[in-house]
Amino acid sequence: MEKVRFAFGDGSGEEEFFVLEETKINGSSYLLVTNSQDDDAECLILKEVSQPQEADSVYEIVENDTELLAVSKVFEELLEDVNIEM
Repeated sequence: MEKVRFAFGDGSGEEEFFVLEETKINGSSYLLVTNSQDDDAECLILKEVSQPQEADSVYEIVENDTELLAVSKVFEELLEDVNIEM
């Protein structure tokens, strides 16, 4: 499992997450990440919002319930043995 470091946009620090899976839906890139390798760990779904001219990728936590549900279903299908609860 790949571990990636994310810096907060406001410059207040950074955090490392394990990337469980990534996918692209309707031209948008999404990451399923967790801060623990435990079986019952909490996860986040992040959406890339960076502009093409930006050198670094920018991600935001998906908060829209409809989008979150749709993307979580895709991740569940990709991972088969994972159940994402909201």
